[in-house]
Amino acid sequence: MNIEIRVVTRAKRQAITREGTSLKVKLTSPPRDGKANEELIGNLATFFGIRRSDIVIVRGEKDRRKVVSVPLTEDEFMVKMAGISEGK
Repeated sequence: MNIEIRVVTRAKRQAITREGTSLKVKLTSPPRDGKANEELIGNLATFFGIRRSDIVIVRGEKDRRKVVSVPLTEDEFMVKMAGISEGK
């Protein structure tokens, strides 16, 4: 399943919030040398309970808006989405 994500780098703390049907992920890493993408993949793997190697950035590797592929069904994704709050 592909998920749209908006990334905020250099945040004070890590967080994952919902923005409609997409996610907003706050990262503490700067967007340099792939550090933010690595942190993003690690956070998503932990959040969804899957391996890091199962997550692929499909589009937006050097952009704040990304599309990420994860091996979840739509139902599994919706259950996880129900567990997080709506972001600001």
